[in-house]
Amino acid sequence: GGVSVSGLEMTQNSMKLNWTREEVDNKLHQIMQEIHEQCVTHGSSEDGFVDYVKGANIAGFLKVANAMVDQGVI
Repeated sequence: GGVSVSGLEMTQNSMKLNWTREEVDNKLHQIMQEIHEQCVTHGSSEDGFVDYVKGANIAGFLKVANAMVDQGVI
């Protein structure tokens, strides 16, 4: 969550916005929920166990790979 909060702070500063504490909390909650969903999608085994490290690594790899395809790098 700390890195996400730093990202939200940088967004606020660059866009000259002033979010309330509740708005930041809501945005952080949404980010963490999306991370959880990606980990479940990519890290679940057939027995229902969720390997969060595996899920996060696969999700991160796919995000970079898709960005490279979108940019025409590969």
